[in-house]
Amino acid sequence: MANRWTPCGLLLLQLLQLLVGGVSGFPDGAPADTCVKQRANQPNHGKARTQPAHTNPFEVVASSQTFHPGQQISVVIYAQEQHEATTFRGFFLQARDANSNEWIGEWEQSENTKTIPECSAITHSDNRDKLGAKLIWKAPQNKRGNVYFTGTVLKDYGNFWSDIVGKVQAQPQ
Repeated sequence: MANRWTPCGLLLLQLLQLLVGGVSGFPDGAPADTCVKQRANQPNHGKARTQPAHTNPFEVVASSQTFHPGQQISVVIYAQEQHEATTFRGFFLQARDANSNEWIGEWEQSENTKTIPECSAITHSDNRDKLGAKLIWKAPQNKRGNVYFTGTVLKDYGNFWSDIVGKVQAQPQ
């Protein structure tokens, strides 16, 4: 049987495959260029834009804001109390020096995460529903100072909150 596809038809088929592939997003986490895109630290999900900050049901909380050489700081993501059953599909967090705003330190890769060392970031590695995430950041070996954690939490492809700045866990008195 002769091939009925014309060159134009094959081109249209390839374009359709690219479009369908592009719509599926990044189920295995943000790509490394997320750090330097026009809308840095935000997903490139078509026309979807960040939701208003006051509607954010998620908390990002760090165990400390000060660090010394090689110190590990725990950072957790979870739903706020009034939204206990709220799950999220993804996240992208970056560690930044509080004084210079530069990317700093490195994340420990753990189950269901992917690190982006080029910009001191960590992201999800699957798009399954998550009730929370516990992440570990490691300070540089040659520096001490203050750090903050910022990024995005995605409820789903079209609903996400960006420019979140992590809070610091209250220290017991």
